[in-house]
Amino acid sequence: MAIKSKSVVKRHRQSEDRRLSNKAVKSSVRTSVKKFQTLAIQKNSGEAEKALLEMIKKIDTAARKGIIKKNAAARKKSRMQRLFNVMKAAQ
Repeated sequence: MAIKSKSVVKRHRQSEDRRLSNKAVKSSVRTSVKKFQTLAIQKNSGEAEKALLEMIKKIDTAARKGIIKKNAAARKKSRMQRLFNVMKAAQ
């Protein structure tokens, strides 16, 4: 078995910590999107608007940290905003 240098062990530990952190943020974004979509389908505009703002904040934070790409963030926000606008127009 090869001997691992200290720097390799440290780099592996850091990458594992980052992976778990990024995974948690991505999961949080997906959860907020699902929460918003559920409220939008139920036509609950007051709660949906709050959920939309929370979701946008989480997506922007993830994009700023480089966890998701900025174009992906913009695409997700655009689609959810369009869903919200269609829901509001239908009422």
